[in-house]
Amino acid sequence: MKKSLTSLGETEMEVLNHVWDMGEATVKQVRKRILEDREVAYTTIMTVMKNLADKDLLKYRKDGVTYVYSPAQKPESVRSNIITNLMKKAFKGSPKELVQALVNSDDLTSEDLNEIKSMIDNMEDNQ
Repeated sequence: MKKSLTSLGETEMEVLNHVWDMGEATVKQVRKRILEDREVAYTTIMTVMKNLADKDLLKYRKDGVTYVYSPAQKPESVRSNIITNLMKKAFKGSPKELVQALVNSDDLTSEDLNEIKSMIDNMEDNQ
C-alpha cells in the first residue's frame, strides 16, 4: 500500500473541509456535497467520517438514529500539522525549500505572490 505524504487521504481531507464549512453535518449531507463533483457511495463517506472520528479530527453526537459530526479540531491546527509533516517528508524539514517550491509553482498568480509578500511584511512588522 502506498503511504501518503500527509496523514490524511484525499477523500478524508475533502470530507473534513465540508464539515468545517458546514459546522456540523451528517453522512448524507456530506455525500450530497461531494456528489456535486463526483460519484461516491454512502458507505464510503460513512467509513471516512468514522475514521476521521477515530483520528480525533471529528466528533459526533447521536440525533435519534443519525450521527451528526462536527470538527474536533480547528482547520488551522490540522493544516499546520499537515504542512509540518509534508515539509519534513518532502523538503527535508526546510521551510525555505517548501516556500521556494510554492513560489515557483505555475499555479501561483501575481495576486497570490503580492498577498504572500504582504503577509511576510506584516509578520516582520509585528516582530
